[in-house]
Amino acid sequence: MDSTATSRLLNSIHVPTLLLDEARARRNIQRMADKCRKSGTLLRAHFKTHQSAQVGDWFKQAGIIAITTSSVRMAAYFADHGWNDITVAFPVNWREIDSINALASRIKLGVLVESIETANFLRENLTAPVNVWIEVDTGYPRTGIDWQNNDTLVALAQNLQNHPLMTLRGLLSHNGASYACRGHADLRAFWADYVARLTSARAALEAHGIHGLSISPGDTPCCNVINDFTGIDEIRPGNFVYNDLMQVINGSVTEDDVAVAAACPVISKHPERAQVIIYGGGVHLSKDHYIDQLGRNTYGAIALPTENGWSKIHQKSYVISISQEHGIVQCDPETFASVNIGDLLIIIPVHSCMTADLLKSPITLTGETLDMLVLSAP
Repeated sequence: MDSTATSRLLNSIHVPTLLLDEARARRNIQRMADKCRKSGTLLRAHFKTHQSAQVGDWFKQAGIIAITTSSVRMAAYFADHGWNDITVAFPVNWREIDSINALASRIKLGVLVESIETANFLRENLTAPVNVWIEVDTGYPRTGIDWQNNDTLVALAQNLQNHPLMTLRGLLSHNGASYACRGHADLRAFWADYVARLTSARAALEAHGIHGLSISPGDTPCCNVINDFTGIDEIRPGNFVYNDLMQVINGSVTEDDVAVAAACPVISKHPERAQVIIYGGGVHLSKDHYIDQLGRNTYGAIALPTENGWSKIHQKSYVISISQEHGIVQCDPETFASVNIGDLLIIIPVHSCMTADLLKSPITLTGETLDMLVLSAP
């Protein structure tokens, strides 16, 4: 790494800025791609974390050919940058049917259905072919059909069959409850149960003569820890490209695998309470937090700038509170003494997806600003 370029970059930062360690991100991508290749499993990486055409190119260089997005507009952005096999892992929004048809007419598009009503809507309004995935709730009650609700699953699968523009591909699930796991053993047990539930739902459909369906689980904590995906058709993790503090806390990665951090200017110091105030609040870092073993709300971990990016996490200092523009950092004595007004503090985000989406356009440690999807009003 060019330490001179990194130092020059850090000196040029005036406002909260997302830093990206390209070497770490590429290593994270390659590691996941290698595991999937050895397992014979398709890595349909979720691109909602980075939302960047250039980072997408790093995936192409690692041999990735299919992706996931969280919106139709995000899918269109990546279609414009050469991606031809995209699943939108968000239930079909009826009001976007014109955009869905336009996108489906030029790429291999996958859509997510969880109700008979939406299946009927697609039957009546599709003008281009789509691959359809049934969303299954495997224990994260947000959207999807409960994995044990065989009658509804069968009825929906039967409804989706025998239509010239719809191909039923399989069962898709995201179980975000894995973020509450702690340690490899806990994550492996969670994953085994998660996959078993999807497999059970598929078996219920097979018992009714519906065969050839794929299963598509996906969450970063489990996928970071599992090394063998044999028997699983595809996985859809996304946050693994950057990782974050939650991945470190749940033990799925080490802090050396975290590829992004927010550089925030120090604007004030308060010795009487050992606190540093940064320019970096909820509109930059998000208000995602976790409660540590001492019962403290933590909105980000603290590191210091170095010639190679940032230091190891200062374990006894953390972002204790945030408002719209301000972040309050509770410091240990050594960290407090080492930081001056006008310096930068490096914040390791609790959830990199949210921080990346808020700060936009990451800058690599060599000073390259990356393109990123910006959602303007349609």
